[in-house]
Formats: sequence, structure tokens, C-alpha cells
Amino acid sequence: MSDSLLLCTDLDRTLLPNGDAPESPRARELFSLLCAQPLVTVVYVTGRDAARVEAARQQYGLPVPDYVVADVGSTIMADDGVRWQAWDDHIAGDWHGLGSVGVQEIVGALPGLARQDDSRQGRFKSSYEVGTPGDLQAVATAVAERLRDEGLIAAVVASHDEVADVGLIDVLPGSAGKGPAIEFLRRHLGLGSADTVFAGDSGNDLDVLAGPLPAVLVANAASVVREQAVREAAILGHADLLYLAGGGVLGLNGNYAAGILEGVLHYHPAWAKVLEEAT
Repeated sequence: MSDSLLLCTDLDRTLLPNGDAPESPRARELFSLLCAQPLVTVVYVTGRDAARVEAARQQYGLPVPDYVVADVGSTIMADDGVRWQAWDDHIAGDWHGLGSVGVQEIVGALPGLARQDDSRQGRFKSSYEVGTPGDLQAVATAVAERLRDEGLIAAVVASHDEVADVGLIDVLPGSAGKGPAIEFLRRHLGLGSADTVFAGDSGNDLDVLAGPLPAVLVANAASVVREQAVREAAILGHADLLYLAGGGVLGLNGNYAAGILEGVLHYHPAWAKVLEEAT
């Protein structure tokens, strides 16, 4: 482990306090303080596209990230906003030259699936809603089977938007996703797994929450996500790499940015000095 920290966080209802749970008043201020440290590299890892990331950053007064992993891990950008062509090249072959429109032509007519508007689509992300959340897993399975029958290598990411109470399905190239994109970036930066912390809250974070990188589930995450993350991490042998924020650290409640900070201090307690001096 080095002194460097690759801090990767989801946005909606992880860093952004846009859920029903209360936010600790100073949590985002302390998060920004941590992000300003020279040894910290900040990555926003989100389902949003670049424009919606920037809108959220300005709305909530967030620090400018060093990198953005957008579109559920199908896009990587540096702080100049330019897509990483190397990542595009890495994942493109899974869809055999098709883009998101081509994927929609294959799966769009499946029962229970409604295409999201154009602002939610990406070059390598085809996104849908499932109006009845109870049908989400069955519809996701049908999507995966249809794509497999067409010879495409695809990742089908299912999650539940608790605020809108709808199911969400994102179809990505099989090599894409939040976890693979973080790994690609981590290796590019020459940092170790132990130098990395990921924070998330929802179903589309599960590949990282249950994966081989140190991860934290913020306290405001839904109980069903918590149970699934704990179960999958145990099955994969990564139980010791999943921290469940519960509050009480730095006098904060563990929700949103407070949970991110709690997780960082769990894995990297040396950063406590910087944060405690500001409290």
C-alpha cells in the first residue's frame, strides 16, 4: 500500500444527498477537503453522462474530479472531458460494431421493457425502464438471453430507482461496467488495489461492492442492496473488502458523503488526522 488514494465514488444517493435520508451538515465540506489533498485522485463513477455529471457537480458544489467513469462504466474521461479512446477500443468488440441503437433493435420489443429517453443513452450504453420492479430480474434475464442468441457479449445491469420506484436496465459491452472501468483506470495510473476505495449504494454498484477492491456501502443504501452486497461479497470471497457504513465516525451519520469518509478511514486511518483537524 502506498500513501496515494484512488477515491472512486458513485454519485446519486452516494455522494449526492438526493435520497430520503438526512445528510450530515459538514460531510460534503470534509469530502472536498479530502479530495484537495495532493495524494488523492478523485473519480466519479456513475450512470450519468458527462453533461449530467457536470450539472450535479455544480448543483451540489462538488470538487472537480480527476476522472469520470460515466454511463455505468462504458465511458472513461479525464478532467478535460475527452473520452479515452483506449477504453472505447477495449470494449467495442463485444458488440461487433453495433452501437446502442443496434442493441435496441434487438431487445427493444421484449415485453416489460421501455426505452429511456435519448439523454440516458450512450455510445456503449442502451438503457431501459421496467415499470413493474418485481419483474426486473425476469426482464433482465430475457434481455441477456436475446443478446446472447444474437452473438453479442453483453453485461446486463439491473437496478431499482427507489425514488421513482421503477426498475432500470443498462445494457453494456461485456467488458464494460463500473468495476472493469475502475480496474482499467487503476492499472493506467499504476496504483495498487489497496490504494483504491470505492463507495456506492445501489444495484448498479454491486459488481464493485462485491468485487476485489476495497469498497464501502453508505448507510442510506436500501436494505435489499445491503443484503445482496453482503451475500455476493461472501460468495466471491471478498467479505473483508466490503465495509458497511453505520455512522458515528467524525460525528457524522454515515449517509452519503459521511459514509464515503467513514469507509476511507476504515481502510486508510492515516487520513483521519487531516479530517479531524477540520472538525
